[in-house]
Amino acid sequence: MVACMQFINIVVHSVENMNFRVHLQSEFTQLGLDDYLETLKVSESERLQVQVHAYLDNLFDVGALLEDAETKNSLLEHLEELQQNNTELSRRLQECENEAMEKVSNLERQLIHTTKEVELLKESLRESCNQISTLQQREREREMARELERERERDRERLSRVLEQKVQSLVEQGLIQIQRSESGSVELNVLNKASNTQLCHAVVGEIIETNVPVSASCAQSQPSPPTLPPLPIPAPPPPPPPPPAPPLNTLRTGMRDKKPIQTKYRMPLFNWQTLKDEQVAGTVFIELDDENVLSELDMDTFEELFKTKAQSPSSNFSTLKTKAARKSSSKISLLEPNRAKNLAITLRKGGMDANQICTAIEMYNLKALSLDFLEQLERFIPSDYELKLIQNYELDGRPVLELSEEDRFMARFGKIPRLCQRISTLTFMGNFSESVQLLQPQLNAIIAASMSIKSSGKLKKILELILAFGNYMNSGKRGTVYGFRLQSLDQLLDTKSTDRRQTLLHFLVSIIQEKYPHLHTFHTELHFMDKAAMVSLDSILLDVRALEKGMEVTQKEFEEQKDNSILKDFLSNNSSLMDAVVKDAKTAQEVYESVVEYFGENPKTTPPSMFFLIFIRFIKAYKTAEQENQQRKRDRVVGGDPSKGAAMLKDEKIGSKVPTMPRLVQVDLIAELKRRQVSPLMREGEDGTIEDIITGLRSQPYIRADGARLSYKWKPAQKLQVSSDISL
Repeated sequence: MVACMQFINIVVHSVENMNFRVHLQSEFTQLGLDDYLETLKVSESERLQVQVHAYLDNLFDVGALLEDAETKNSLLEHLEELQQNNTELSRRLQECENEAMEKVSNLERQLIHTTKEVELLKESLRESCNQISTLQQREREREMARELERERERDRERLSRVLEQKVQSLVEQGLIQIQRSESGSVELNVLNKASNTQLCHAVVGEIIETNVPVSASCAQSQPSPPTLPPLPIPAPPPPPPPPPAPPLNTLRTGMRDKKPIQTKYRMPLFNWQTLKDEQVAGTVFIELDDENVLSELDMDTFEELFKTKAQSPSSNFSTLKTKAARKSSSKISLLEPNRAKNLAITLRKGGMDANQICTAIEMYNLKALSLDFLEQLERFIPSDYELKLIQNYELDGRPVLELSEEDRFMARFGKIPRLCQRISTLTFMGNFSESVQLLQPQLNAIIAASMSIKSSGKLKKILELILAFGNYMNSGKRGTVYGFRLQSLDQLLDTKSTDRRQTLLHFLVSIIQEKYPHLHTFHTELHFMDKAAMVSLDSILLDVRALEKGMEVTQKEFEEQKDNSILKDFLSNNSSLMDAVVKDAKTAQEVYESVVEYFGENPKTTPPSMFFLIFIRFIKAYKTAEQENQQRKRDRVVGGDPSKGAAMLKDEKIGSKVPTMPRLVQVDLIAELKRRQVSPLMREGEDGTIEDIITGLRSQPYIRADGARLSYKWKPAQKLQVSSDISL
């Protein structure tokens, strides 16, 4: 019974043709095999049950295959819809990204203008404060002068009272005599007494100093008293003390002198490109304090990891030139043959006669002329020599109809006034909208990326850490520096630890994760780096200047033809847009030069493709180092305890901030359908393989490679073990 079941299984399912296989299967079914197998379900023979299940495993269920085919078609349609939706979502995502970039750029521009206005207001405030300070100083000086005058007045009054007392005493002693003249003034007459002459002279001198009138007789009878020195003018207030002298450890740049760092071990050199002291002013490194970072970190681990080991034919191809035979023509041609031939090809592509083309050019009719045709036609503007040939031909009185079609077009074409200006104006008007649409996103990318880099506080802190580590490593041999070139960020991967297992960047990542976890997402503050790196700022500025020149030419053409509605509408609709583009280009240039100089680079030698690419490489290397650190950490944990490693991996997946998309139910089936399309069913039953089949039956029953399609009618209830002693 077992051998018969093996024979039927091999006969039916070892054939290559599937149709014949289904036919044999149907023949055995009609002979009652299926009903007989139902009766064998209660058989206790394990070997027989194994052969029966092997036959049922190889059985084709055409109904199931039909359902699979229908499901496949519906799933393929669904897959196509998903792909279309994906394409649409990608397009919408790109549009949203462009809109976001434009909004960010507008906000950055507003921020720049607001910052400039604030600076102007601050400058005005400083000038006002200086004026107020000057006025206050002058008012204080006037108040001091008034106070001094009042003090002098009090001194005069006091002295006058003293003199009055002395005069009264002298009058009582009979030494002087007071008389009042007819004019009402008081006169003092000194009586002639030799013993008191000196005293009288002193009193009279004091009276003169106090503006008391003295009689002429006194002045004539006595010698003039010695003139007393005038009262001294009070000294001005002392000047404010000078500012304290700068400390000895302060450089001319306003930065403190860096102290050399003493390390326990000799450290490898960090080959960075440093900035000179005079180049640091005005850059980001003015705001960094690497000494403070070194005071926060434990550098022993760093020294242990990075200490040096010495302590403890091109082939040329010639071009083939083919000469086409020219057919003789009865028409007269004044143009050079190749030029006339190319002009004929261009005119045929235009699909218009000469009069229509020239009329459209004269009327600035862009609807009648395509841009490609105008650009090709611009190459055939007649030269002075060609115009002279045509004029001489017409002056000779020869008929124009005898000329070829190309020459007649050139004659009509050359009579258009200001032909070069008209062609360039038409080309400019046709390309203006497309040019603006190409330039605006690039300008927005430059503005947004530059401002995001300059305003990133996390990036500044990371640069501060790098400066601290670099000075720590180079202090012993090269000394400390105040800044470094951005190209030095690439050297972080080249500086390796003593065991060569990790780089300085890996150590930096681990320090950030342990000490400064908020810096982990610094790259989220840097926007549109990839878009800005693809921008050629010099080319954009040249394009903007070309647009300005084109607008000027168009304006001049409109002044020549003020009645032309096409030029009038174009200028009224696009002049403001042109001004906005010029303003954005100027802003982009200023912002980019500002951020490049802020990081100590030269904007003339550092294009955006170089500047932004430095940060792109650094971000990519940082993420890679972060992943490698996590993998190294998991490997260490797994090496000690596999359960901890699995739990750690699970926690990392749970703690990840990147949300996972819900998996569709049909994804597995779609993948299976694709696999079946790529990998067709393997045909079995090659010539001479019956011996191999029989030999294999000793270890297991015969099962087809495509035997996974089970009939719903014959699904087994349990899995039986295969016996190893099966034989024919």
